[in-house]
Amino acid sequence: MISYIIRRLIAAVGLVVIVSMITFAIFYLMPRLAGATPETLATRYVGRAATADTVKLTAERLGFYDPIVVQYWHWLQGVLFGTTIDTGAQQVSCPAPCLGYSFRTQAPVTPEILRRLPVSFSLAIGAAVLWLLLGLSIGILSALRRGSFFDRAAMTVALAGVSMPVFWTGLIALSVFSYQLGWTPPGATYTPFTQNPAQWAYGLLLPWITLALLFSAQYARLTRAGMLETMSEDYIRTARAKGLPERTVVVKHGLRAALTPIVTIFGLDFGLLIGTAVLTETVFGLPGLGQLAIDGTKANDLPQVLGVVLLIAVFVAVANLVVDLLYAVIDPRVRTR
Repeated sequence: MISYIIRRLIAAVGLVVIVSMITFAIFYLMPRLAGATPETLATRYVGRAATADTVKLTAERLGFYDPIVVQYWHWLQGVLFGTTIDTGAQQVSCPAPCLGYSFRTQAPVTPEILRRLPVSFSLAIGAAVLWLLLGLSIGILSALRRGSFFDRAAMTVALAGVSMPVFWTGLIALSVFSYQLGWTPPGATYTPFTQNPAQWAYGLLLPWITLALLFSAQYARLTRAGMLETMSEDYIRTARAKGLPERTVVVKHGLRAALTPIVTIFGLDFGLLIGTAVLTETVFGLPGLGQLAIDGTKANDLPQVLGVVLLIAVFVAVANLVVDLLYAVIDPRVRTR
């Protein structure tokens, strides 16, 4: 088991490194292949009103005249060990993990990302708990009552949930439950968990439900399909013939085997949701990583966008690692040799 974990850890680290290379190449290599010069890249940091000498000095300080491999190595060193950034006016210390320096905000990128991370993580983990509970419960009941009124009604609602975009359901939910009924707080309401856990949950309740509605519908359909396939297997009939309680047959033998594809998709969805719940954060005015990436893209703040992308890659790699480890627990057919 230990060797299995070590192999998965090495694969996760390799995945993050490869993603960082690809992302760095997109932001710094592709513009040069398209004809951009070091001076052109430097104007993104000093503005187009700067003099030619200022642009040239900025390009030198940022290392844009170095080969792309050297630039990536310097950036990777900053991420692992920290670095000192020459802004021209002063030397700014950027401790590890230094994801870059934003000349737009005149500050390192990492503190701003860490400040917004709890918002995105709170949104993702709350919605994930809700959509798992709803999706698995509805999927199991629909599979056990195949063809019934509940099954057809649940799958119809699930299809509607998948079809409705978040920006529509979010605005409708805000209009009805926040502004008309007053049951939930309005948008742009976030209280840190450490400050007041009850207020934290109350402020995120509507975004959780809105986001979970989209995912729970998908998970309900996946759970139903997996349960229908599993419950028709020979070992399920054998378990029933042995006289095992129906609950044991469904949960221990049926659901356990049907969870493998669900766990795989959940790991990917949760990892990506940390920084890609842009629509939900926009509708409800939450200052998360998705909003930070959008703001950086609009302002052409490449270090800021690169830092968010790298952090999302880390979360996806960690989620895949957890999924791989759960395989050995959920599915006995998985071998760790």
